[in-house]
Amino acid sequence: MTVSQWADQNRILPKASAEPGRWRTSRAPYLQGVMDAVADPAIHTIVVVSSAQIGKTEAILNTIGYIIDRAPGPILYLMPTLEMSHALSKDRLAPMVADTPCLSGKVTDPKSKESGNTLLHKIFPGGHITLAGANSPASLASRPVRYAFMDEVDRFPASAGSEGDPVTLAIARTRTFWDRKILMTSTPTVKGLSRIETAYEGSDQRRYQVPCPHCGEFQVLTWSQVVFAEKDERGHRDPAATTIACAHCGCALTEADRLRMIPQGRWVATAPFNGVAGFHLWEIYSPWTSLADMTTRWRAAAREGQESIRVVVNTMLGESYEEAGEQTKPEGLISRVEDYGPAVPAPACVLTAGVDVQKNRLEVVVNAWGQGRESWNMDYRVLHGDTSQPDLWAELDQYLQRAWPHESGNQLRILCTCIDSGDMTDTVYKFTAPRARRFVFPVKGISTLGAPLVKLPSSSGGRKTLARKMDALLHTVNPDQAKRLIYSWLALTPPRPGDSSPGFMHFPRARDAEYFGQLTAEKMVTRISKGVSRREWVKTQPRNEVLDCTVYALAALEILLLRGLNIPNLQAKLNPR
Repeated sequence: MTVSQWADQNRILPKASAEPGRWRTSRAPYLQGVMDAVADPAIHTIVVVSSAQIGKTEAILNTIGYIIDRAPGPILYLMPTLEMSHALSKDRLAPMVADTPCLSGKVTDPKSKESGNTLLHKIFPGGHITLAGANSPASLASRPVRYAFMDEVDRFPASAGSEGDPVTLAIARTRTFWDRKILMTSTPTVKGLSRIETAYEGSDQRRYQVPCPHCGEFQVLTWSQVVFAEKDERGHRDPAATTIACAHCGCALTEADRLRMIPQGRWVATAPFNGVAGFHLWEIYSPWTSLADMTTRWRAAAREGQESIRVVVNTMLGESYEEAGEQTKPEGLISRVEDYGPAVPAPACVLTAGVDVQKNRLEVVVNAWGQGRESWNMDYRVLHGDTSQPDLWAELDQYLQRAWPHESGNQLRILCTCIDSGDMTDTVYKFTAPRARRFVFPVKGISTLGAPLVKLPSSSGGRKTLARKMDALLHTVNPDQAKRLIYSWLALTPPRPGDSSPGFMHFPRARDAEYFGQLTAEKMVTRISKGVSRREWVKTQPRNEVLDCTVYALAALEILLLRGLNIPNLQAKLNPR
């Protein structure tokens, strides 16, 4: 029995699923080849490069169910973080076991004292499954396994603590089994750094081919074949009129044609087979999307800039993103300064501040924000003095409370301020704790691949950190992601006067070469650490405080958005028609 046959016969999707009830491989036929590769004795490694939300996690769960029922052995399921493993165990694995009759009797309820099961370790006759996080060396402790499943490997850290590459560590745990199976899946990230892309290039590189309903020729569908609808008399395109051009006869394939082609598809290897089966999947084959939806998202990303395009390339096309440039030059920014101020321009409605802390000064950037994160730099201020003394902090406090005139005639105040707590940590916590109600927060930078730009403070218990002891609401910021966004926005073409441009950064004429030099004072470089390529930001000049302050001002906006800020509503109140 193959995995797909087992799933069709036994798997029941829980009520919380998008399509609850009995599993049907025919619903996503491209997953059959992926699942059945696990039961193929000639294959020891399966590599799946895919877009997001295409069903690969359900395929892995089907494989785990098959193993528990038909081919028991020890399993390691590795995800980027322990938190993700906890969520998968509770939200996906436990419901599958409970709702699939042939499994529920084999994996005992972890609440039972006799079961020996926990949230991250479940025992069944002939084997067990351990869920682990690539960020946790302890969860990767030596334990031989027959099956090593690794999900979202491109979001794994470069090293599990000081132990080394988590992918290498996981694979090493399978070496004592002659019939081992290794499964790696992920949405790709940056070209040249993508673990899953490198693994796929070492496989037989299978692609899913479908037949044209008109000429019958099989082909791999690509984004370059997608044809947008023509503009109407008002200059609009109808997403529902999007088609696919057949690579052989050139005919226009409709959405209905696409859905008819998918079940007739087949996997075709494009490289020699060496025991590693590679599968590339992207969203055009998914029954849970449409051509109209894909083109709408692509056009929205094109309007928002390179960072949004990167996300769509990774998560929709299932391809790695090749970065166009390494560094933004300050010269081009100096030439595009504008005449505005001191009043906040009408399209902007939110003020945030970012503060960088040095031993002899505080540096502050204040930005005004409009829709689509379009921004206007309103002020750059250096407050000189000893940052260990209260006088300087009192000056900062007074500055943050000032009122700013708006072109509508209203007054604005800074709604959120983020202050770097990397240096002078105790002092920053003492300053921010009593001002948390004014949304003055300490921030700490954590560069983790795939981490959100901002993470709000956790309300859970546990060991008290210094910030908690002092009642400071410490927020974590991913500076790598913030800088990527900022640099992509700096590369945007200036909009025409009066037009809006999501992400575009406006600067007043008062900003000089030193300001722009600091704003562009870093570049992205590739470095090899413990055998793994990684990208990191490095300074190209001694001072980069303006860039750091801009990162914190952006983080302050993200905090407001996460807490429910509605920019269009604020704009409507400030500028009533």
